Amino acid sequence: MSDIIQLLPDSVANQIAAGEVVQRPASAVKELMENALDAGSTVITLIVKDAGKTLIQVIDNGCGMSETDARMSFERHATSKIRKAEDLFAIQTMGFRGEALASIAAIAQVELKTRRIGDELGIKINIEASELKNQEAFLCPEGSSLSIKNLFYNIPARRNFLKNDSVELRHIIDEFQRVSIPNPSIAFNLHHNSIEVFHLEAGSLKQRLMALFGSSYNTRLVPVEENTSIVKIKGFVIKPEFAKKTRGEQFFFLNKRFIKNTYLHHAVQSAFEELLPKDSFASYFLLLEVDPKTIDINIHPTKTEVKFEDEKTIYTFLLSAIKKSLGQFNIAPSIDFNQESHFYNRPLQPLDGIIKQPTIKVDPTFNPFKSEYSKSFKPKEQELSNPSNTEKMHNRLADNQIGFEIKKEDEIQQTINADWENELHESNKKLIYQLHNKYILSHIKTGFMVIDQQGAHERILYERILETFDKQHSVTQQELFPKTVELNATDFALVKELQSEIKNIGFDIRDFGKNAIIIHGVPADTLHYDAATLLEGLIENYKQNLQELKSNKRENIARAMARNMAVKSGKILTQEEMNNIIDELFACNMPYSTPNGKPTISTFSIDDLDRRFKK
Repeated sequence: MSDIIQLLPDSVANQIAAGEVVQRPASAVKELMENALDAGSTVITLIVKDAGKTLIQVIDNGCGMSETDARMSFERHATSKIRKAEDLFAIQTMGFRGEALASIAAIAQVELKTRRIGDELGIKINIEASELKNQEAFLCPEGSSLSIKNLFYNIPARRNFLKNDSVELRHIIDEFQRVSIPNPSIAFNLHHNSIEVFHLEAGSLKQRLMALFGSSYNTRLVPVEENTSIVKIKGFVIKPEFAKKTRGEQFFFLNKRFIKNTYLHHAVQSAFEELLPKDSFASYFLLLEVDPKTIDINIHPTKTEVKFEDEKTIYTFLLSAIKKSLGQFNIAPSIDFNQESHFYNRPLQPLDGIIKQPTIKVDPTFNPFKSEYSKSFKPKEQELSNPSNTEKMHNRLADNQIGFEIKKEDEIQQTINADWENELHESNKKLIYQLHNKYILSHIKTGFMVIDQQGAHERILYERILETFDKQHSVTQQELFPKTVELNATDFALVKELQSEIKNIGFDIRDFGKNAIIIHGVPADTLHYDAATLLEGLIENYKQNLQELKSNKRENIARAMARNMAVKSGKILTQEEMNNIIDELFACNMPYSTPNGKPTISTFSIDDLDRRFKK
């Protein structure tokens, strides 16, 4: 029997490695931009076409590479940052595994142009599927320009798993933000299909965040800063009133590298305890700096998971730093421990220097039983001495108390009966009530039912919007004054992706420059809503549904719009509004559950009530 174990060819091994390093175009963007940072660049430009499927190009003005280094950079496990295993625990740079370029070159057509500072000529290298096609001297600017064309061209099965351009572009923008936020001193540019998406000038961290997420963040950011021997914390948190239903804008950076850490996230949430609305998440941009020897970042191919040597201490410092900032900026109530010094400023002795013992004044003539109320019930001494009179007194007091209770009960019953009769005269329909402005109560033959007003309205709107999609006919009410809405790049890309579906439900929206849209019209039954708030709520709920549910675009939009427009718990409803909700709910195809699967109706039978009150 022949041997069956053999070494894989380098090209196959690189393709397998590419499955870990390059999952989608955004993965390649991350690797190339990190290499540009390590090269000491001050300006980095990212150019993509067709969301990176056709072209990904990163241009930098860094140190460049020699001819030998340029060729060696495409070999597996080739790196300039590690010489021995101990170096892994002193990493200060981004890319260090030595697999990125080799993996990318195995699944794409790669062209590298690079020239070192001071050299007269540079070098151009072309590689396809790990095979060197061309290498020659080339006149190019100082720095490097690396182009990746036709990603996954030789692995069609992998290419078929890529999402549409809007989705892939959103992932690229995410990676672009993760690299550009912790490096505000470096200028970044992003172009997609010849359109400039971002133009970020070098500046402060706050300026960088405003350039990425909009000028409105100028008033939303609360600075956080704390310097200790274990960790240095710097960055911003978002004010609680601007919290979102999704986890979108949550950024942790460890030594300028984006990381994910649920334990540290819990510290931030704990700092915002009792400040955030229900089911909302804190937004933050926090940069942590620790000694590289106290962490291990080489536990995942994407290097987003990190092990800390003293995680609990960092948790404590982070929690206290955020609470301190929220208190300083009057976001949360705080105790000013500096006020303790004021106690020493107060005199400890009276002005005359004599300390006097406080005295207690007592009125010996005071009698609490001399009030007018007590006189009417106070028995005379002769009545107390006679047992029969004592019994009469107790009977009289008991009769007065019972009479008072009967009178009170009669008044309550008369009030209920009056309300009941009034409602019967006002409507021929069944009597319905609103409980705590959250639930609708209505009697049925076997007992009564309780309807969740918000869940029921969500179900009604959800099926109505789906019907609009099916008929492909919606009514739009034009806005008298069109409203301009400025979105961050991720949300803008999402709106572009959903533009046809959003128009199908009645919105009339058009592009208005960079990351901004104009709302010219809204669905006809949403006139009492603010147009901008309505659209922003739709986007927010859509993103939340993506995290919770797996559904197609139309169902997701219908759920998001229904949740956005539904009457909320706490809203007072009229009899007519409650009647309409009940009638429309039972006209739905699935009236007994919300679009998210939660119950809308709960019934209670007379038998259940009888058992509760049975003696």
